[in-house]
This record gives sequence, C-alpha cells and structure tokens, in this order.
Amino acid sequence: MEPALCHNLNLKPTHCSPISTELPKPISRSSHSHRLSCLNRQRSENWSALIMPCASYKPKSEALGTQLIGPLVKGLFGFAAAATTLVSVCCDSPALAQPLTVAFPVSRAREVNTVQRTLVEAWGLIRETFIDPSFNHQDWLHETMVELFPLRSADAAYTKISGMLSTLGDPFTRIISPEEYQSFRIGSDGNLQGVGLLINAEPRTGHLVVLATVDGSPAARAGIHEGDELIEINGERLDGLDSEAAAQKLRGHVGTAVAVKVRSRKDLASDSGVREVKLPREYIKLSPISSTIIPHRTGDGRLTKIGYVKLSAFSQTAAADMKNALHEMESQNVQAYILDLRNNPGGLLKAGLDIAQIWLDGDETLVNTIDRDGNMSPINMVNGHAITHDPLVVLVNEGSASASEILAGALHDNGRAMLVGHKTFGKGKIQSVTELHDGSALFVTVAKYLSPALHDIDQVGITPDVQCTTEMLNSPKDSFLRDKSSVVNLEADSCIMVAEHELDIQQSKGTAS
Repeated sequence: MEPALCHNLNLKPTHCSPISTELPKPISRSSHSHRLSCLNRQRSENWSALIMPCASYKPKSEALGTQLIGPLVKGLFGFAAAATTLVSVCCDSPALAQPLTVAFPVSRAREVNTVQRTLVEAWGLIRETFIDPSFNHQDWLHETMVELFPLRSADAAYTKISGMLSTLGDPFTRIISPEEYQSFRIGSDGNLQGVGLLINAEPRTGHLVVLATVDGSPAARAGIHEGDELIEINGERLDGLDSEAAAQKLRGHVGTAVAVKVRSRKDLASDSGVREVKLPREYIKLSPISSTIIPHRTGDGRLTKIGYVKLSAFSQTAAADMKNALHEMESQNVQAYILDLRNNPGGLLKAGLDIAQIWLDGDETLVNTIDRDGNMSPINMVNGHAITHDPLVVLVNEGSASASEILAGALHDNGRAMLVGHKTFGKGKIQSVTELHDGSALFVTVAKYLSPALHDIDQVGITPDVQCTTEMLNSPKDSFLRDKSSVVNLEADSCIMVAEHELDIQQSKGTAS
C-alpha cells in the first residue's frame, strides 16, 4: 500500500484502514510506544504508553525564488525514550487514502532521537508535496530509521537524511541545518539584527576580512572599512573560526552591544593599526538593489540617460526597493533602462512576480505552473500598471537562475524586454521550504514551470536575443550591501555596451516596449 501524510488531520475513519509494517523488535521485555493515529484517540491494551492525539499547525514557510507556498499542515510527532515507536499516517486524498503504520527503534542518544523526529516530518512533507508522485520509486522511512538507531551524533544523522533525500533524483530537494536556515532567512527577509558587517575568510591566510559595511550601520559609523581585518569579538580570538561562526557572534538582539577588535587594512603587517570598538546591535536592512544613471551619447550625438538597476536577489524587500529606484530615476528623466540579473540565483517567487508587474501592463501571463498530477495553471497579472514604458534590456548569464529566469521569461515573452548576455542556468522547478521542529529546513520541489510562451526552462535555460563576448566581460561586483554610488566601471562592461546599442536601436525605431 502507498503510505501518505495526514493532509489536514480531520479525516473520515472510512478513508483509512490501518496497515502495519513491523520492523524487527528490539531485545527488550518492556517497550514503551507512542502512537500518532489519524483514526482514533483511544487507549489500546497493546500500548503501554499514552496515545498521542493528532494535532496540527502551520509550519513557518518561506516563499523561495522558485517556490510555491501553500498551507502545508503537519502532525506533531511525539517520541519517548523508549525501545520502539509506532507512527500511523494517512490521508483523505482519494489517490492517497491508504495509511501506513511503521514501527522503528528509537535511539537513546538524545541528539539522534531529535533527528529521528525530523526524519518523520521530512518524510511526511515529501509524501504530500514532492513533484514526483512515484518518489523516484523510493520508500526509505523505516529503513533509514533503523540506520539512524546506532548513530550517536546529530551531524551523522543529518548526513544520513541528506543521503536519503538524494535518492529522490532531485538535487533541489534537500535539508539544511538550523544555522544554514538562519542565514537563508536573513537573505530572504532582507533584515537582520547585527552591526552591519559583511566578512569573509581570506583564502590564503584564513584571516577574517571585512568585505563591506552596510551604509549607515554601526560598523560604518565606527569607521570600519573594506579590507580591515577582524581579530577579536568580545575578547575572543578568531583564529580558525569561519566567517559564518564569526557572523553568528556579531548578530544579536537590538539594544545589546558587541566589542570587536579590528586591524586597519593600511597596517595589516603590524599591530599599530589595531583598535577596539564597541558596536551597538541594530536592525540592518539589506537591500538587493543597486542603481545609477549612465550618461549615454547616441549615434547622432544626443546625450541621454540610461537607468541601470542591479538586482542581486529576490528578497522580501526587492519589489519595494525596485519601485523606489524606478520612481527616483523617472524623476530624473531617464529615457531607457538596463535591468541586470546576472549572477542572481533567485529567491522568493512572489518577489519575482511582483517585480514583473512593475514593468508590465494588463493581464499578461507571468508564468505557467505544472503540478505533480500534470495540471498546468497560468499565473496572470490582474489589471497591471507599469511604472515606466521606456525601452528595457535585461542582462542574464549562466548565474541567472530560478526567479531570475521567471522574471526574464515574463518580460521577454510578453514583448517588454530584450535579453542580452548568455544562456541562463536552467532551473525550471518551484520549491517550498518549511522550517522543521528543530530549526532545520526542508526544501521540496513541488511543481515545474514554463515561461508565458510555454518554453521549458528546466535544464535548458533561456537563450538571450543577443550575446556578449565572454572574453570582454568585466561585470560590476555584486553590490548587495553597497550604496548605489558604488556601481562603477560600467563603461568597461561589454554586455552593458551591447545593451546600450540595443536601446539605441529601439529608440531610433520609436518603440516603447
């Protein structure tokens, strides 16, 4: 019988008749068990522990770049420090109406026991939402539970779960640790509580070096600059510490402070430039938008203004930041635009759709989704009103993926923009991401998508209208944390030069895309 997840935990008893799949019983005279049953809440003489009632809640979910979010409902799985646990899961979907009861040995290692619970949550979400209803012919819940039993560390257990997910044949369905999920949330939310430092480990020495400071942040006000070396945090030396671990120490609740010792980039060879500063923690806004105005002289000698907008990620603030940038440039009489999506790996799907509507009018289709049953549904605008109708070129490359490809496809297929650059990455899958009980997160591919013109992008990518020469490419650095004034050297970027030429052609034809 096909196992399935309790979809809403309000099931009709006639839909499910229990089927039990027993694993070898452990050597123990007394075994305590917890049972989660979607069918009843009665005590059974066969169980020596209290029966856990079905409960439900909406997990914390993120709307990822190519991510479709729905109200995924999960059961709360209770575990005891016992020899065996039974979990009964079922579903009221006609296609997946059969339950599965699985018995498995519960690890006495507390860390591993926690990961076992995570495994059950992950398995349930996969069963309910994964794009391939055959699950790549995998059925690994009880086998993996047994393999987790002898482990003694959470890291080893998570590695086992990652290996389990890899058998689904989809590299985008994966689990990440609580620490990794926290970093992901910072990127997608666009906000953090900290001091405004972007740091990285210098490859040759391993020293932690400041890549940038957020404009107006405590770190910027304290005079910390790009290239300065971070030596201590709250009196603790940072030798051997990676950048993520150091960033965790810098973050904290607003109103608290952290003491940092830095060495000026001008005095890296001595201790003369070392100083200690106390930085208050504040709310830090991370804008994914950088913009500037490029003075441009046309072929007939006219001086015009081209608005350049670099979008580094599709965070929750991306659409609002894009609107603000366009309104500012419209007030300065910009005549054409370049939207740079190069090396943008994606982010929130909703942000991508919201940005498309900033550039488009009417009721155009933005993207077509295909669910696990093969049903295709368009996502359309509703009475859209573009901020500007000026000519637009979108820059893409092999690093443009996910929501970047959705946005590029929406603008191109609806005749709004010309694409310049190189073929995109080719990720045509939509994902959900759900925070699990232990703070880790599960990414699940739940649908596929096609462009408005029904082009399949997955593993194919989008080929631009005009390509620029790779050897000449000198694209500006990603300015995720930098002020718009730091966008420099655009004149040396061959793809921008090609884009300017294409905008000249559009304007000479009198077209307003």
